[in-house]
Amino acid sequence: MRERAAIVDRAGYGRLLLKGVDRRSYLQGLLTNDIEALAPGTGCYAAMLNAQGRMLTDMRVLELGDAVLLDVPAQVTRAIRDHLDNFVFSEDVTVEDVTASRVEIGLYGPRALEVLQAAGTEGAAPSSPFSVTKVRIAGAEALLVATDEPVAGFDVVSAAEDGSRIRQALMAAGAETASEEAVETRRIERGRPRFGVDMTEDTIPLEAGLEERAISRTKGCYVGQEVIVRVQDRGHGRVARKLVGLTFDASAAVPGAGAGIHSAEREIGRVTSSAWSPALARPIALGYVHRDFTEPGTHVNVAGADAVVTALPMA
Repeated sequence: MRERAAIVDRAGYGRLLLKGVDRRSYLQGLLTNDIEALAPGTGCYAAMLNAQGRMLTDMRVLELGDAVLLDVPAQVTRAIRDHLDNFVFSEDVTVEDVTASRVEIGLYGPRALEVLQAAGTEGAAPSSPFSVTKVRIAGAEALLVATDEPVAGFDVVSAAEDGSRIRQALMAAGAETASEEAVETRRIERGRPRFGVDMTEDTIPLEAGLEERAISRTKGCYVGQEVIVRVQDRGHGRVARKLVGLTFDASAAVPGAGAGIHSAEREIGRVTSSAWSPALARPIALGYVHRDFTEPGTHVNVAGADAVVTALPMA
């Protein structure tokens, strides 16, 4: 992922397809980002909230021209599909779970485009994150989505029966399979929170630092907006806790998820994700801390080890 091109299994995500002329206006009232502003071939990152401003999920939203494709964490795909379907009244919208019929393969790293070309990809590659084009790889039709998570590269979305053929073509062109551990480490280094791990149904997106990526300040109303606006405007963006990066001495053990974060004798938060970072040659972690301890450079203690609050991304 750092030097060549890595194939990453995207099995942790489900896919929902929305069709109908009202698909964007329908999602506009349910998601935090500006969905109606999307043109065909573009997309965005967004969250879906409940009325209390807590997260139901995060997702990638892609406008394909004739449908909207949502990438949703696998563990909540069915619930989100039902939630979306239950909100359809008179709108011209259908919601279909296409997780089983469409496969998604990640190809990340500085040589990703080179590998695509060597694999004989027909069609132009998208150039900016969340943009999408139609291509052919190994004779199969696919969508090619530009992304920057966990690093710059592409996601290939195709019919499930074509997935193995596409994967083999990419590997023959020089890509190598990345382990789940390597992908998770890179995610933590980038400071990208993962739903179900660093974010739950109790999380306000502002706590997880999603305001720049997922929340539009100019769109119309959406479910949960009142809470978000109140915190941003009246509370000046201050939330009770905030997701931060943590770095440790090289000799420290990697802390476990759930480990308490302390300042003196006071528990100020907990670790949500952790890994050994080859790039930094030390343990790193993500965790929530009380808002008084979010300043980079703040020294804390985690499971008996000294740690430093570190700005994201860490590497």
